[in-house]
Amino acid sequence: MEALIPVINKLQDVFNTVGTDSIQLPQIVVIGTQSSGKSSVLESLVGRDFLPRGTGIVTRRPLVLQLVHVNSEEKKRPSEDEDGGHKQDIKEHAHVEEWGKFLHTKNKIYTDFDEIRQEIENETDRVTGTNKGIIDDAIHLKIYSPKVLNLTLVDLPGITKVPVGDQPPDIEVQIREMCLKYIANPNSIILAVTSANTDMATSEALKFAKEVDPDGRRTLAVITKLDLMDAGTDAHDVLMGRVIPVKLGIIGVVNRSQMDINKRKPIEEAIKDEAAFMQRKYPSLASRNGTSHLARTLNRLLMHHIRDCLPDLKTRINVMASQFQQLLNSFGEPVDDKGTTLLQIITKFAAQYCNTIEGTARNIETTELCGGARICYIFHETFGRTLDSIEPLGGLSQLDILTAIRNATGPRPALFVPEVSFELLVKKQIRRLEEPSLRCVELVHEEMQRIINHCGTQELLRFPRLHDRTVEVVTNLLRKRLPVTNSMVENLVGIELSYINTKHPDFADASLISALISSQEELRKQQRNRSVGPGDHGFHSVQAAENKPAKPPPGPAMQPDPHSSNAEDKILGASAWKLNNWLRGSNQSSENTPAGTPPQQNSPIHSPKMSVTSGPHGVNLLDTATPISRKLSPREQRDCEVIERLIKSYFLIVRKNIQDSVPKAIMHFLVNFVKDNLQSELVSQLYKTDFFSDLLQESDQIGTRRKEAAEMLKALQKAGHIISEIRETHVW
Repeated sequence: MEALIPVINKLQDVFNTVGTDSIQLPQIVVIGTQSSGKSSVLESLVGRDFLPRGTGIVTRRPLVLQLVHVNSEEKKRPSEDEDGGHKQDIKEHAHVEEWGKFLHTKNKIYTDFDEIRQEIENETDRVTGTNKGIIDDAIHLKIYSPKVLNLTLVDLPGITKVPVGDQPPDIEVQIREMCLKYIANPNSIILAVTSANTDMATSEALKFAKEVDPDGRRTLAVITKLDLMDAGTDAHDVLMGRVIPVKLGIIGVVNRSQMDINKRKPIEEAIKDEAAFMQRKYPSLASRNGTSHLARTLNRLLMHHIRDCLPDLKTRINVMASQFQQLLNSFGEPVDDKGTTLLQIITKFAAQYCNTIEGTARNIETTELCGGARICYIFHETFGRTLDSIEPLGGLSQLDILTAIRNATGPRPALFVPEVSFELLVKKQIRRLEEPSLRCVELVHEEMQRIINHCGTQELLRFPRLHDRTVEVVTNLLRKRLPVTNSMVENLVGIELSYINTKHPDFADASLISALISSQEELRKQQRNRSVGPGDHGFHSVQAAENKPAKPPPGPAMQPDPHSSNAEDKILGASAWKLNNWLRGSNQSSENTPAGTPPQQNSPIHSPKMSVTSGPHGVNLLDTATPISRKLSPREQRDCEVIERLIKSYFLIVRKNIQDSVPKAIMHFLVNFVKDNLQSELVSQLYKTDFFSDLLQESDQIGTRRKEAAEMLKALQKAGHIISEIRETHVW
């Protein structure tokens, strides 16, 4: 089981080479208040003075200390476990009992421990500066000695409350966060250091340990400065666990005084004096306290802790190795055949672009519509709702319609509603469909452009110049198809404007309106003649006749003879009766106005813009009053209603055609064309021998990440191999 700690040291070396702390290895974390004796405890465990000394906060960076026990045989080959080996340098110091190595100095060997102390101070000042601030960037130090037991310890800055000198105001919060980060590692053992001349109930170290280890399963307490307690007091109750029980135990030690340190008293003598003090002051507890017992206890606890953590550690290493293998695969291998690689990337991009439109892509968005789904939404929701919101008679008033009718008749009063006015007005309404149709093309074009971002494959992102050129080619292809598609959509609207098909099957009923209106006029004249007797031509009689509803045509037994002289009039009368309900709602108000009622004289009027005069006092022939708003006559009302019905009926037919034909045109001229020609366009523009080297030049970021992933994968595989070897030997 002694081989377990060297295994962790090897794993620490492996992970240090790649600069990662993602794997939390078993280690002992030393925490305590400032000047509680943490550094003295560590130096006692090593048996050498090597840590910086001074007043105030001295430890300002975490120090990861690996103690490696070496015997006489290993001293002859001390770097056998090193990666890459430094055997030549080590052989030069084979006669030295103890030496140290820093991670940041690579191959340099330190045999003078004063130099180790100076290097720690220099490296701390180099990173943190000289303002007594702290930083969470650990210094890694490995010490080889025949006097130490295999241990891995982490020395943290002492817990403080009040900033001193030029320390930052939040120094307490910074130290607290750093301590909690290290002791929160479930694979760590917490060494809580508290001085004996303070109340243990106020120990900050035990308080921190309690937060992350409430059960105390991995907390060991160390009581320092037993020789500095007040006269008449002792630490029996504390060491026995009667004040605050600690599950892994409480060990008392005696540190060197500042005078001993100044006189450079050897640690070996200090340990002998400590043993004598324990025998004199705590004879019953002497065998369970002291620096030697602390070192053996830490070694035993760490080995058992490693034994418990090793299976889970092996699992985590395997999982991370699998993840980094996938990451390395995503970066791809170095390009050998550039032509084949370029063609494969182009083909894959084109296929993914088309699959996104068809909805068969592997990576389907779940947060928003994209590709073909969004195009479908544009066609049937956005475009459809926009067309439905366009009213057939929007922007047309009855005065506009009446003006168009009059302009179409010329100087002669018309007997029937002129078709020219209907065509003029319905074309004006049809033109309103062009703008939303072109907007639909624009929205689909934008979505086709946006699909490019969804098709950024890892292979394509690996080569930034190829990615940029691919985006440029697809953008140009879409831009070239946009005018063609817009032209086709404009033609669709122009086709509807070029010929107003009044013989359209869905427009057949509307074409009979004019004839039916004329037949209704004839019927009403006959009703007036019957209702007004000889000599009675009063206005009220005429009005009553107009308000009287028309009788239905005779039944089957009373059908008129088609060969009689008035058969045609009676048939038209029957048709007019069928139309009565269609016009009834809008005609009732107008029929109540007598035909001979003159227009109101007080209606607002305006003069036309053009005028022709015959002299200074001549009469302006065009200066006739034109009413802005007035009550329409029954004839004018019926003419306007006929035109409105015709416009509405025909506009709905055209709107239905546009709503169906515009999406088809967009799909044919834009979407399907791009799908069918995308790959050939990319090949013709990019697959050129002169462009291979430029297009397939990797970004520096991808190359760096591939190198880091490869190094991390190698480290994880080596770590897994080390753990497998230990498990095969059944060391536990």
